[in-house]
Amino acid sequence: MEQRLDWKKLLCGERVRASSTPINQNLNINDEGYNHRNEFDKDYDRIVYSSSVRRLQDKAQVFPLQENDFTRTRLTHSLEASALARSFGYAIGEWLLSEGEFENYKQVRELSALLQVSALIHDLGNPPFGHHGEEVIRNWFKEWLKIEKNGDGLNEQQRADFENFEGNAQTLRIVSKLQLLNDEYGVNFTYATLATIMKYPWKSNSEKGKAESKFGYFSAEEKLVEDVFDKVGLKEGIRHPVTYLLEASDDIAYLLADVEDAVKKGILPWDKEYKKIKKALKENEKEEESKILYEKMFKSLDEQIERNNKNEIPESNLANIQNFKVLAQGMMFNQVVNMFKENYEDIMLGKYGIENLLKKSKVSELIKEVKRLAKEYCFVNKEVLTLELVGDRVINGLLDTFVDSLVGNVGEINHKEKEGKLYYLISDNFKYICCLDEEKNFNRKKDELMRQIDFKEVKKYNKLLLITDFISGMTDSYAVNLYKELMGVKLP
Repeated sequence: MEQRLDWKKLLCGERVRASSTPINQNLNINDEGYNHRNEFDKDYDRIVYSSSVRRLQDKAQVFPLQENDFTRTRLTHSLEASALARSFGYAIGEWLLSEGEFENYKQVRELSALLQVSALIHDLGNPPFGHHGEEVIRNWFKEWLKIEKNGDGLNEQQRADFENFEGNAQTLRIVSKLQLLNDEYGVNFTYATLATIMKYPWKSNSEKGKAESKFGYFSAEEKLVEDVFDKVGLKEGIRHPVTYLLEASDDIAYLLADVEDAVKKGILPWDKEYKKIKKALKENEKEEESKILYEKMFKSLDEQIERNNKNEIPESNLANIQNFKVLAQGMMFNQVVNMFKENYEDIMLGKYGIENLLKKSKVSELIKEVKRLAKEYCFVNKEVLTLELVGDRVINGLLDTFVDSLVGNVGEINHKEKEGKLYYLISDNFKYICCLDEEKNFNRKKDELMRQIDFKEVKKYNKLLLITDFISGMTDSYAVNLYKELMGVKLP
């Protein structure tokens, strides 16, 4: 008989290192004011003030960063996804409570908080220039590793980690190590949060990793992931149920936001495309229930358009797309809730795979139309294509420079030599984690450990991770500025 997942374990609030409050204890501060927070609220509070989250404001979503503050960045996208995810937590949590799957309302609040923090951090590992940046890193390593000697010292999994570089796996690495505070555990998140953010819960060289070209964790985090699976009751290849809702929140947030941004920028003629969407859904939709949903939506939208025209609303096109976004997101939200309920048993038995709840819902035709708009107007926009070309040059150039200088026959690190100068540009936190991965001695002070580690003796895998940690953690503007400085076209 198949093992069913257990919500008590799935909502595991334990941490790799048991949480402590030495400051409160030393100052004799009464902690009663904080008792309303569950463990996932604490996860949110730990990360929301971090530099990793702040960097998202300088990473483009689709369109290059703008001076007008309307166009979305990775940060605004993450905040919007987080708000949707929190609502999913309450909608699904209250249903689970009514079905007897949850014991009390405390678990409903925990589910909502778990989704809120997971959605906030889901893009932390994305390199500069977004998903295109991921592709550039992958392609660079595929070419570099074709040279036989470059792969020496790397096993199959380690090679695949770089050839299929994945922002999702980098997110896990950031929150579990790189966002360094007091020790090697990063922000020391709960096991449930670590499990939820793994959209692809398998390693890079597994059959699924090869088939999907996606994976959830690097070889360096394999032991941590084994512990995570054990604590929350998962196995390799089986998603945490909450991950399906996290994925849906991400999709709903970006699908319509990209189109709204395009209308605001004046590159998408909304009046014309609105009519095309109405016509396409009327002709292509076969499901009677979906037809009724669309008819209600368009009736409401047409009435609002008429009112806006009558009242001579300024920027009526923008108001109309925003009204469309609100109603369409509401429909998508309800459909995801329904799909989760309908497929609940398969999800809890680990049999649902990585099927996307939204794509299989009764609004799939609407999603196709929205994606068509993004493809026709957003992804081929000159600004977007130019940004991708810049990303190609910058990321390839940085990888060429750092890998060539810091991997291979590197002698003693000396700030007077090129290698040493590049080494000292890298964040001390990242270098410290590199040393910890190498030494596995977590009781030594940072400065002492970094002084005593001979960098030329550091394993190639850890050197490459240090470089990808550094480059993937850059914001768009920092990456461009550093590249210009290293190429000698801009002074520091």
